[in-house]
Amino acid sequence: MKQIIELCKAVFSAIVLRIKNGETDIKPFSSLLQMLKFRATWDERDLDYIPDGKLSPLFMSARQAVELIPDGASVISTGIAGNSRCSTYFWAVRDRYENTGKPAGLTWMVLAGVGGRGMAPGTIEELGLPGLLKCHISAHLETHKSLLNLGQQGEMDIHTMPQGVMAYLIEAQGKGIKEIASRVGLGTFLDPRAGGNTNVINKKGESFVRSNGDALIYTLPDIQVAVFSAPYADKEGNVYFKNAAIITENIDAARAARANGGLVLVTVCDIIESNPEEISLPASMVDAIAVNPRNEQTGGVLQKQYFPMFTEGAKTDIVAAYNLVKMANTFTGITPIRDAVDNAVARMAASLFVKETAPGSLINIGIGLPEEVSRLLFESGLYKQLTFTTESGAYGGVPVSGMYFGASINPVKLISSAQIFHIYEKDLDVTVLGCLEVDSEGNVNVSKRGPNVTDYVGPGGFPNLVTSAKTIIFIGQWSADGEYAIKKGNLVIKKQSRPKFVERVREITFNAKSALARGAKVYYVSTMGIFRLTSGGLELIEVMPGIDIDKDVINFSRAKINIPATGKISFVSNDLVTGKGFSLQFENVKDMAQNLKD
Repeated sequence: MKQIIELCKAVFSAIVLRIKNGETDIKPFSSLLQMLKFRATWDERDLDYIPDGKLSPLFMSARQAVELIPDGASVISTGIAGNSRCSTYFWAVRDRYENTGKPAGLTWMVLAGVGGRGMAPGTIEELGLPGLLKCHISAHLETHKSLLNLGQQGEMDIHTMPQGVMAYLIEAQGKGIKEIASRVGLGTFLDPRAGGNTNVINKKGESFVRSNGDALIYTLPDIQVAVFSAPYADKEGNVYFKNAAIITENIDAARAARANGGLVLVTVCDIIESNPEEISLPASMVDAIAVNPRNEQTGGVLQKQYFPMFTEGAKTDIVAAYNLVKMANTFTGITPIRDAVDNAVARMAASLFVKETAPGSLINIGIGLPEEVSRLLFESGLYKQLTFTTESGAYGGVPVSGMYFGASINPVKLISSAQIFHIYEKDLDVTVLGCLEVDSEGNVNVSKRGPNVTDYVGPGGFPNLVTSAKTIIFIGQWSADGEYAIKKGNLVIKKQSRPKFVERVREITFNAKSALARGAKVYYVSTMGIFRLTSGGLELIEVMPGIDIDKDVINFSRAKINIPATGKISFVSNDLVTGKGFSLQFENVKDMAQNLKD
């Protein structure tokens, strides 16, 4: 805790200094007070609230709106992490079910992780009551603890599939198309030819994927109810997404529900004056609007007091904004404090990144240790020469982590989830992703942490990213319970007993052979050093100083590790290990300039 407080003090002081020098438009005092006030009152709700005035019949209380949801309906809600969650509808559905037993037997879909890990109120976990849901479908399940518990107890079915595939299916339903063919997921836990399917609980049960030649055919239940949060509506019931942090699947979900003869339920924070040029969703596409003044723009930030830095086209002080996000995540404990070894691993990955990436590249960086790579690119200033993106549709700017994950500071534009995944298919240059396990063939598991349903993470957008990216950099720990230190420029092993490089991963989320077949470059950065994927499997190319390659790498690993044919393995340089003299610079600048000249 002392370390967290000291870090927050340092970050806060840096922002204040920028204020004194007239360099920033960020207001850390009011921002932190706002978040603390929200935290103290975050379970407050008024499910019967209807604003005064002459309003369209579309306006009703949250309690009245959810009465439109019939038993057995297939429902989709949107959002990601703390962004754009429709808390008032989650609470209203729960309240109605507890009092009347309706609606029962729902199938509830959501693309991204929108749970509270059993700690935060007003998330999808409010639906974790026996009988309320019969099926839950999501690309990311780790934060949906109450629903995973019901799955573990046999109270409901749980399915998963790639986030991009789900986005495409929602988009497709709006056009009357019920299934899509994709190469995403081939050779993974989803591939029926390898004994896989979408069912998390029972691989022999119902599934939403089947194989067909060299593709997988995915489908989803028909969306009958779309439920989501938007910033505003006007008195006529037109909906506006201006000042939102993300758009995700809102419009596509509404179109899908309408195409299927279903309902669209929206919650907004306020009623604004009509502006035909800014309408995002016309009133004709909406069946109910519940006004909740406490709707969040993002985690702990009320839409009525929105953070401009997350809005489309924002041009706020990016350094102060980044530091404010860092401080908020650190103080709440969402982002872990990284030690010297974590920082060394991040520097290794960042150094590899600039060797493999050219200025102007389109990139995606995942959560966990990859976020530290993003931090280093930001601190070095190289972010200005890259196009960052998020799976939720933030294009440009600098992605943020923790409770704000999915949003970006100063995004150039906000587009739908389906649109960003379409862009990835054509233009994704590099992705930096975490990993739970790596095996001898180079396959990676990120979706299954342990044997129980409650251990399930889900693939998120990972399968789409690794199918599209030209270069893939995985970053993760060498040992699940390892303890390491940096002393005098060497890595010192204090303890390790459970290797994360294993003979065979629990579940294949990334198929190495498929990546090699399409010509992707693949690297693995860990505590011990850097490996690359070859036709023969994993090859060690750089090792941390202080390490005995035979004892600490070859013999400890359960995965087969190959040595280069030359027998030469470089040591990780001292600046990467210690941080002294460390700097980042693109190495492909001259090559790119020459190519342009030619």
